[in-house]
Amino acid sequence: MAKKVNAVSGEREGFGSRLGFILISAGCAIGLGNVWRFPYIVGQYGGAAFILLYLLFLVIFGIPIMTMEFAVGRASRKSIISSFQTLEPKGAKWHLFGYVGAIGNYVLMMFYVVVTGWMVIYFFKSIGGAFISTDSANIAGQFSAVKSDVLLQVGITAIVIAFGIFVCSLGVKNGVERVNKVMMILLLIIIVCLAVYVITLKGADEGLKYYLVPDFNKLFSENFGEALFAAMGQAFFTLSIGMGSMAIFGSYIKKEKRLLGEATTIAVLDTSVAFIAGLIVIPACFAFNVDQTAGPGLIFEALPAVFNSMPPVVGRIVGSFFFLFMIFAAFSTVVGVFENIIAFGMDKWGWSRHKSCLINLIVLLVAVLPCIFGFNLLSGFTPLGAGTNIMDLEDFIISSNILPIGSLIYVLFCTMDKKGWGWNKFLTEANMGKGASFPAKLRVYCKYILPLFILALWVQGYITMFF
Repeated sequence: MAKKVNAVSGEREGFGSRLGFILISAGCAIGLGNVWRFPYIVGQYGGAAFILLYLLFLVIFGIPIMTMEFAVGRASRKSIISSFQTLEPKGAKWHLFGYVGAIGNYVLMMFYVVVTGWMVIYFFKSIGGAFISTDSANIAGQFSAVKSDVLLQVGITAIVIAFGIFVCSLGVKNGVERVNKVMMILLLIIIVCLAVYVITLKGADEGLKYYLVPDFNKLFSENFGEALFAAMGQAFFTLSIGMGSMAIFGSYIKKEKRLLGEATTIAVLDTSVAFIAGLIVIPACFAFNVDQTAGPGLIFEALPAVFNSMPPVVGRIVGSFFFLFMIFAAFSTVVGVFENIIAFGMDKWGWSRHKSCLINLIVLLVAVLPCIFGFNLLSGFTPLGAGTNIMDLEDFIISSNILPIGSLIYVLFCTMDKKGWGWNKFLTEANMGKGASFPAKLRVYCKYILPLFILALWVQGYITMFF
């Protein structure tokens, strides 16, 4: 009994500063979804008008759920695998989702660290001038060659995993917080410098106009339904909510600040990075006549063609710094999710941090192999139809299932009084400390309307994938 009281009320490692918590949480949210997905999805759905739609959903959708996830983490002082069990009423079964959320963190890393490895490869390619004085076909061929090279991918992915585990092994304050602070500060410096350079390029003004001037006629006349769900989905997924990635950081923070303000600060920082990434990508595409709606291939095929179009020395420097920025964005998420994974064993089975790190190092080194093999040895396996691969399956499990289901669980858990944690307990935790209060009058919205948004997004994910 004493052990449980301790777990809820106190004995847990914490951050060294509020800035550390903000930067780590934002770093976990800031990832490939911001830098990779945001620019091309804006390009697909009409530029600035889509951004305004996205911001609306971020406010009414993403921030409330992030606040709830922080509250569950801080109140329980546990990771997702134990937090529901700590707070749920006697006899309730909310804790079963803890295992689903834990699995989700592993599935996410099964492909996310592979893509992070690609960023590392492309960083060294840029330094070596691999995209200079070549053509688009050669650039596309280089990406295919990377995906086909099993040993290269296994080696670089192993390095990414080992470094991430090493950072987490140093602890929350001395490892995760210290490294993420440096990465986030460098990330912000690099991205601002790149944006300033790109918007001064000849021809970039058309891209800026497309990106910054709303065209509502285009938004409403071309696939508005798709744009609506795309904006909702981007607001939802960009914050990494739904599988405990935010709750774990909530479990390490003190009760000096109210959680709505913390969630808003992180959402603003996350969105700012995504927005500035768009200021780099879209004007650059316009300046060098590259398709800004190129989809996921934008980063590894279209943008290297942009760097190739620059003067050789400039292209090498800009390309290198761009992929360095991408590494920081991706690795900040890797470290954040690794910390969540490592906390599972510590919370559930009482493992030491070093034991959990060692076990998870081995598990992750094996878990990434299916994704890597999906581009070469298992390329004939198309789990979601022609043209798909194992990475697509893993992404579908996370993006279209575990994240929306997890967010729905957090919302219901925090709003159901008899069967869940309850609205009043959530408000008490969220509004403890100084800062903006979570409005009590949002109860009806959070209990009834917000779950409908999440269900609609969940259904839309299946419609988009299969129909």
